[in-house]
Amino acid sequence: MRVVVVGATGNVGTALLRALDETLEIDSVVGVARRTPTGGEVTFAKVSWHAADISHDPLDFVSGADAVVHLAWLIQPSRDEPLMRATNVDGTARLLRAVADHGVPALVYASSVGTYAPAPKSPPQPETWPVTGIRTSTYSRHKAEVEALLDTFEYEHTDVRLVRMRTSLVFQRAAASEVHRLFLGPLMPWHLPRALRVVPRMPRLCFQATHARDIADAYVRALTRDVSGAFNIAAEPPLTSSLIADTVEGRAIPVPEKVLRAVVAAAYAARIQPAEAGWLDMATMSPIMDTSRARRLLDWSESIPSTAALTEVLDGIGDGAGFPTPALHPR
Repeated sequence: MRVVVVGATGNVGTALLRALDETLEIDSVVGVARRTPTGGEVTFAKVSWHAADISHDPLDFVSGADAVVHLAWLIQPSRDEPLMRATNVDGTARLLRAVADHGVPALVYASSVGTYAPAPKSPPQPETWPVTGIRTSTYSRHKAEVEALLDTFEYEHTDVRLVRMRTSLVFQRAAASEVHRLFLGPLMPWHLPRALRVVPRMPRLCFQATHARDIADAYVRALTRDVSGAFNIAAEPPLTSSLIADTVEGRAIPVPEKVLRAVVAAAYAARIQPAEAGWLDMATMSPIMDTSRARRLLDWSESIPSTAALTEVLDGIGDGAGFPTPALHPR
């Protein structure tokens, strides 16, 4: 089986390349990225590299593939939405056309919990929950637009096996420096003393997280089984304010949601930190996902609890950890 992984040098991509390299059913992998590794620091026995930007470069690298995994996505620069859209939405549309034109039989797309419409935190929602996104989040709007593109593609190309992986936040030590750069920024200390580990306690601050290794395992199962449709992928337990505080040996302090959002928005406007307030909106408004379909049809389960994945990435941030790809380079 020949697999093309688009967006192969990021958080999920590097974990997936490692998993595919160890999967007997996979014969060869093409890792596609705007900036590919140099100097031979990142090598996998089955992987060859191809440099391409899906927003404008030729996409004939999909020719001859048995499956394409689409992971490419821009989170920054969040102040330049047209640039992000060129990759996230328009680039995806170009890739879909290439998959159809070259007769690729399977496409696995990296969707997200961010594609879902707002919902209460209980009960968990299945894959049938509306995928209209959260309008205040650029990331969520783009994810919802792509889901609409996929609906049309699926209707017009019934011969293509289409899988949508709707995953939680994805953590691993190798992504620590990237997480710091994308969401915290240069002014945030890399390591917080215990006395400063304060978590805002809010009823709606509850979200899911999964280790990249378990996310990659879900992708491999989707590639190597005759399945299609959407799959919610998230580890247990959901992360609440109190659970996060306990995990980091900090304190949870009550904070009104509107106050925290105003502070985040002001810090973003002042360029103190790089994450728009829409990320907080997703944490408070997105549903907790019901993962029973993935556990049943993919026989998937997490090997690492969400709390351990969170601890790993936070410890990695304190150490300036990363991975030798352009996307994940360490501090």
